[in-house]
Amino acid sequence: MIRIAMLSFWHVHADGYAREAERHPRTRITACWDEEPERGRAKAEKLGVAFHESLDEVLARDDVDAVIVDAPTNRHLEVIGAAARAGKHIFSEKVLALTTEECDRILTDVERAGVVLMLSLPRLYHGYTRAIRSVLDEGRLGDVTLVRTRLSHGGALGDAWLPAHFFDPEQCGGGAMVDLGCHPMYLARLFLGGMPESLTASYGYVTGRAVDDNAVVVLRYPHGAVGVVEAGFVNQHSPFSIEIHGTQGSLLYGTPDDALLVRAPAYDEGRSWVRLDLPEPLPSAFEQWVDHIENGTKATENIELGLDLTRLMEAANRSAAVDAPVRL
Repeated sequence: MIRIAMLSFWHVHADGYAREAERHPRTRITACWDEEPERGRAKAEKLGVAFHESLDEVLARDDVDAVIVDAPTNRHLEVIGAAARAGKHIFSEKVLALTTEECDRILTDVERAGVVLMLSLPRLYHGYTRAIRSVLDEGRLGDVTLVRTRLSHGGALGDAWLPAHFFDPEQCGGGAMVDLGCHPMYLARLFLGGMPESLTASYGYVTGRAVDDNAVVVLRYPHGAVGVVEAGFVNQHSPFSIEIHGTQGSLLYGTPDDALLVRAPAYDEGRSWVRLDLPEPLPSAFEQWVDHIENGTKATENIELGLDLTRLMEAANRSAAVDAPVRL
């Protein structure tokens, strides 16, 4: 049994991870810490576990083998680093940290401690991602020329169902792009096969808050391919969507239905759009984390993509700030 401490309920996904840990047959929550003690006590009481105001105190418990980190993003270096140095396995909400330098420091602590780190990058493991990777790996679209990925919702509109701290630039390190845009960003980087040579970001402020709520990042590759990553908090009915175009064909997902369509010579000789069956999703990031802990293995691709994600978001924030392309 892997015994887990919840480290903060700042992020909106924290309750979901707690439920997943409670339901998993090989994990159990034993303690909580939160940078806001009142919130942490209430969550600990609901879970029926002890609450600690001291991070060091909860990490010193013998009945804590691992932690789920949902602290403010600007505190990831502090919290994840402390957990690693205490010898605890770590599951964390994206992004790993706000800068590449902070990521490097975290990964150094993780490597020294020999613990398992896993990031919640859930769309890596969905059936549509598996199917798209197969199409690309088999070269069915020819050379990829354009990838467009989009994810948005209306969380900043009206009374704003997103919590107020999601619009705090210090805690979050940004707005729609660094939060919601993480998912289309790591997918674009995955489908394009690596990091771009440069990127250009444009951030919009529809609701007048301190962080972007409407954002686009264009990734440019040396062989001429382009990636377009879009995210927003001000769109009520915008479907999650993926478009991939190549020299021999095109692929569409979620425009608006959850269907994967492809048109290329390899499918019906390119005469029509063909709907592909989706494979079953892989186990969730949390389930994979548990397996890695028990098997003594590492989440290598997950962490590589997580590190590149921070590099891309750091560059995007810099590009938006100077209103110019940034080379990577």
